[in-house]
This record gives sequence, C-alpha cells and structure tokens, in this order.
Amino acid sequence: MFKTILLPSDFSGCSAEAARAARLLAECFGSRLIVLHVLDEPAALDPMFRGEVPLELLRGRMEQYAREGMETFLNAHLDGLPGVEARTASGVPYREIVREARECGAGLIVIGTHGRTGVERVIFGSTAEKVVRMAPCPVLSVREGGREFVHP
Repeated sequence: MFKTILLPSDFSGCSAEAARAARLLAECFGSRLIVLHVLDEPAALDPMFRGEVPLELLRGRMEQYAREGMETFLNAHLDGLPGVEARTASGVPYREIVREARECGAGLIVIGTHGRTGVERVIFGSTAEKVVRMAPCPVLSVREGGREFVHP
C-alpha cells in the first residue's frame, strides 16, 4: 500500500514516537523508509541568532550534528529494518519535507508533532501542520505522549 514512507526527523522525542509508527507501517507493508533531517538554515544562520560565530563554522557544526544525530537516531529506532535510507536537506523544514515527498514518490509521510499551543503556536506555527496542508500524499501525525501506535 505504501511503497515509500517518508519520516522527517529532528531527533526529538516526538520524532522517536513517529519512528515507532513508521517502523511498524514499513514492516507491515514492506515499505522503503526514508528518514529526512532538515537543517533549518534560515533561522540558524540569521545574525540575530548566531551572534559572532562565523557562518562556515556554524554550518560545519550543523552538518556534524546532523550526521551524528542521524546515526544515533537510526541505531536507536530503526536498527535492523531493511530498506532504510538517511537523507539530509537544508532550508525551511516544511518546504524541504514536501519537496522530498514529491521527489521520492512517498505514499505516506509520518511526522511527529510537538503539540505547541497558544501564543507559541501562533508565533512559530507548526511544521507538521504545514506539511499536512501541502503534502502530495497522506500524512500521519504522531503526538508525543499520545496514544501508542500499535499493529493489530
């Protein structure tokens, strides 16, 4: 049913919850699973946030964090699952997730939600919410601390 599943990950607890659901679905349907981490460069590289840190040093640290985080994430949540691919992208997270879903022909996106509410949600919005609105395929959003996703 889902030949390819896209799992965006920021390596958080929410992403871990989504990884459990994506793993169950990939096992159930024999799907290829693509794990995508997006380096949120527009925010991180803004001088207001980076201070006096040189751009090249910051970019190098971000890429190193992404490599190390991806390796740890895959080992912790998807070890032994065949057909897993790790990818990284740079840019605005929701745009890169939607772009990757189109390019890889994803049949499903499984994404963790951070459950922001009130003012925080109004100011920052929700990557998952934007992905749901713009995705070229169905999206399963998984909330940390919510009901556990289990195979029947």
